[in-house]
Amino acid sequence: MPEPLHAALAEVRALLLAPGLSRAVGAGHRRGLRPTVHRAELRPVTLKSGPRLQITTSDGSRPHTRNVGWDGEADAAVDALLAEPFGNWHVETAETTLQLRVTKSGAAQVHRAAAQPVAEPAAHDRTKAHLLDPGDPIFTVIGASAAKRRQVDAFLRALAATLPDDLAGPLHVVDLGCGNAYLTFAAYHWLTQRGLDVHLIGVDVREDQRQRNTELARRLGWTDRVRFVAGTIADAPVGSAPDLVLALHACDTATDEALARAVRWGSRWVLAAPCCHHDIAAQLRSQPTPPPYELLTRQGILRERFADVLTDAVRAGLLRLHGYRAEVVEFVDSRHTPRNLLIRARRTGAIPTGERWTEYRTLVDGWRVTPRLAMLLDEPPAGTSTGAAVAD
Repeated sequence: MPEPLHAALAEVRALLLAPGLSRAVGAGHRRGLRPTVHRAELRPVTLKSGPRLQITTSDGSRPHTRNVGWDGEADAAVDALLAEPFGNWHVETAETTLQLRVTKSGAAQVHRAAAQPVAEPAAHDRTKAHLLDPGDPIFTVIGASAAKRRQVDAFLRALAATLPDDLAGPLHVVDLGCGNAYLTFAAYHWLTQRGLDVHLIGVDVREDQRQRNTELARRLGWTDRVRFVAGTIADAPVGSAPDLVLALHACDTATDEALARAVRWGSRWVLAAPCCHHDIAAQLRSQPTPPPYELLTRQGILRERFADVLTDAVRAGLLRLHGYRAEVVEFVDSRHTPRNLLIRARRTGAIPTGERWTEYRTLVDGWRVTPRLAMLLDEPPAGTSTGAAVAD
């Protein structure tokens, strides 16, 4: 049975501002009226600065997110949204679910139901919560396939495990070889949701990509914080040295260029997911395999896979030799992409021992390979330093 609209909206307001709110969405429009925003979503979040009400609105082309305090600021924001002529409100709390629909006559059709307990999934069915929901309004603007969204979310999970919990202050980020900038935009969105002051630059060699990505940043309202430059990974101008360097699937030696530039900058954190590994694979094909390892490279498929392993092992080793704690991890399941390894590094400034240099030289000399990253870093000879600290 229809109810007075003002009474139903007062009930919605009480639910939105009360403890226990899970999620709420205002959408649609009333007969003959148009809201100033296409959709509004509200949910409670906890930031470093404390609990906040997160409000994401969309004008149909780009989302806008803000976090308001519960000490009066949330009341005003909620009142402003309830004044919009939305045709529907859906509110979920810990105890109830309310669905409000405004009828053609301007009355309220309200359905209320007790919240249903969520059954605990079996251990083998459990999935990790998304750091950035695949349905986030940002993807309405930037697109990205379901597979790419999973890769980006997995990359963000690795980033979350890399950055310290108490990270504060401005954060300068560079995404080298950003391509369509799915990771660029997602990383900025996630980092700012943590309450961080972020400036991010995406680098890609193609001018048309720069123009495309700049337009997306404009549509998102982020042009003062996210910008793009056209240029090579090795030489593109990015201003001051970044704190964090990202590189998702930069092809072949482009990953080496990204790692080398991060090292030269002295960046605090580096996350690079390599793509194809042609360089060392070609070197292995061009010369005899050192004994007794002929069986490793006799079959073409095994030689290619070994080249992948050798390439990333050398990259991680060189990062350690240049003052980083480095590890190679699987960041997403291989069914989503066969290129699912991630080189994750944190700068410690530790000086490697001569033993570490010898370990590295023995490996590359034994296989008679010249890693591209070593050339870019002007690798010194073995035994140059004999400091006691070890970078890993």
